[in-house]
Amino acid sequence: IGLRVMLTFFALELLNLPFLKVGGALLLLWIGIKLILPEKEHSAENVMANTHLWGAVKTIIIADFIMSLDNVLGVAAAAKGNAVLLVFGLLVSIPLIALSSQLVLKLIDRFPFIIYAGGALLGYVAGELLVSDKYVASLLESMSAAHWLIPVICAVFVVVVGIWLTARIAVSRPVVTLLEGKVSATDSKQ
Repeated sequence: IGLRVMLTFFALELLNLPFLKVGGALLLLWIGIKLILPEKEHSAENVMANTHLWGAVKTIIIADFIMSLDNVLGVAAAAKGNAVLLVFGLLVSIPLIALSSQLVLKLIDRFPFIIYAGGALLGYVAGELLVSDKYVASLLESMSAAHWLIPVICAVFVVVVGIWLTARIAVSRPVVTLLEGKVSATDSKQ
């Protein structure tokens, strides 16, 4: 939790740099698309276990850093520089993730559209982050509709690209045959 709080305040300060919001928006778009994609199969053979305490602690910190990056960027972008909203977002999101993860997984299994809604929300926040960059905002001054249209386009983009990539992955996966051996006509009569 401490790492996530420090990371969020660090991200909030970094988002004041020019063009960094553009990079953050692109990263949020990618995270939103990855959210929609089906998970890859993981096996225990690919995981290297560490036998030392500090090695395990380092692994946990790095894993938490990587897994909380989307949460940190999302909260920092949604707060729009408001420290009160940032703290509120952290106070709500961290316990919500920790305590309700099983409930959320059950809801996602029952209502898969939640994944698409989450991806669209990340796309929308990415669009808001994009138009709030100082350089991009100066380019869009003459187009008043761009400040709401770009976030909507980013949300639709995440969902469409996510669905398209999911379809491509499904086509490229090998077909699994359920029968390992051949069944002869004489075996089926018995």
